Amino acid sequence: MLIGYARVSKADGSQLLDLQRDALAAAGVEPARIYEDRASGRKDQRPGLTECLKALQPGNTLAVWKLDRLGRDLKHLVGLVDTLREKGAGLRVLAGAGAEIDTTTANGRLVFGIFASLAEFERELIAERTRAGLAAARARGRNGGRPRKMDREMLCMAMAAMADRGAQAKDLAHRLGISTTTLYMYVNGDGSPKAPGQALLDGGAR
Repeated sequence: MLIGYARVSKADGSQLLDLQRDALAAAGVEPARIYEDRASGRKDQRPGLTECLKALQPGNTLAVWKLDRLGRDLKHLVGLVDTLREKGAGLRVLAGAGAEIDTTTANGRLVFGIFASLAEFERELIAERTRAGLAAARARGRNGGRPRKMDREMLCMAMAAMADRGAQAKDLAHRLGISTTTLYMYVNGDGSPKAPGQALLDGGAR
């Protein structure tokens, strides 16, 4: 079964979803199975995409008009493709540079597999950086007691680790020697910095 997703960048009515809806319908997506967002691709909160991913079942295929309607950037796109793989769902891109991606074809499955491999590579890099950072912290004597607040070095390690969707905040906080509350005070669940975290990055170690 095909599940569709469509997005425009502005919510003020100046951009319409009609073109994407028509393309998805022509590909065989039922109107009731098209999920939509009116938000910039850079925004983390896209409720339509969240609901779309929840609706996907093993054997389903997510259809989008173009790749840039789906991912914020390449890293986000790789993560989404990995999510589809874990769900046992496929991907079909109808137009644009990604039109060769259709997991019902051999070539499409090859491209899909490349994206999945990139996601695995990214996770391994994050894990390696996190281990190296924690080892460096331990070498500096950061083992006992919880520091009162985050510092810039710890924040960078936390951001890298939290960018991995499989990261457990409680375990990460324990390894860094801080509370989960402190961790979430500075870092969002996707690894991006919150306002205090950004201020710390901008101002250097404090």
